Amino acid sequence: MLNRFIRAAGRPALIVGAVAVLATVASAVLRIAGAGEIVIFAGTAIALASLAAVVGEATDELGARLGPGATGVLQSALGNLPELFISIFALRAGLVVVVQTALIGSILANGLLVLGLAFTVGGLRHGPQHFGKGTTRMTAVLLVLSVASLAIPTLATAPGAPDVGHARDLSVITSLVLLLVFAASIPSSVRDTFGPSHEERAAAPGWPLAASLGVLAVAGLSAALVSDWFVEALRPAMASLHMSETFVGLVIVAIAGNAVENVVGITAAAHNQADLAVSLILNSALQVALLLIPVLVLISILTGGAPLTLVAPPLLIAALGLAAVLGALIVFDGESTWLEGVALIGLYVIIAASVWFGPVLPA
Repeated sequence: MLNRFIRAAGRPALIVGAVAVLATVASAVLRIAGAGEIVIFAGTAIALASLAAVVGEATDELGARLGPGATGVLQSALGNLPELFISIFALRAGLVVVVQTALIGSILANGLLVLGLAFTVGGLRHGPQHFGKGTTRMTAVLLVLSVASLAIPTLATAPGAPDVGHARDLSVITSLVLLLVFAASIPSSVRDTFGPSHEERAAAPGWPLAASLGVLAVAGLSAALVSDWFVEALRPAMASLHMSETFVGLVIVAIAGNAVENVVGITAAAHNQADLAVSLILNSALQVALLLIPVLVLISILTGGAPLTLVAPPLLIAALGLAAVLGALIVFDGESTWLEGVALIGLYVIIAASVWFGPVLPA
């Protein structure tokens, strides 16, 4: 079975796996040797990104037995494993602001920066690109719902509002509603997710089932372990770099947690696979908004750690709203240009700059 796995995996997947193993081992050695926190932080970030790539490869191979639609849903869900683990350990460390801004930053990074880069790269190489309107419009509408899920609890629990003092209760109710909406969206996503046909996937040599499950399990457990190291080095590393707590979550952690999906989406656009690029990028943002955020709200309450609520700073809510509106205006016609991509990137840079000068993360 090992020989079959090596033949089926191919050189790129084996290289990614080797990088993941080396980066994970190097991170452990750096911690044991007492290396500087910045070095450990950088090493664990690389390890997390490579482990996410391994999870993506294993999920893709496993999905060959399920069909392209189910593969898309499964890949988006498991692709967020590193971000889930990072958030859980960060909540245990009391870094609620970092977790909240990282989750919002993940939506912004996908919906503005990564989508903008994909449109810019694809547009410059191939001219205007076209993609399916139906699923894209549904995703844009659901992203607007994600803005409302933060805006309403924030406004309803403000001083003088009807639900003041009940931020946690309203967050739980809203999270349950989001999870129901996510569950309702799965059938449509399974039918409409873009990708090669089941016949095409079945014709290609694949990993043995046991190998796919084994790699997925090992990579997932390793990601959980490295996430703990990543969060442990986060506070002192960012204090040394004199970055604000909000900037760390909104930009650094958000981009690190989605590095692999970002590269895949941009690469698809560069290869003129606009349908696949838009589907991957927007569905990644949607999974964070409708699944990861409400799940973490419920976990934080059930575990008794630092509570995570859906009450967010007005600046971040406004940023999400502007991102959702601009993104919807661009994708609703099913066509993208490089200039539209530049506009998305520009808004992201402005939002990132708006939190750069905040309070520095304490050591």
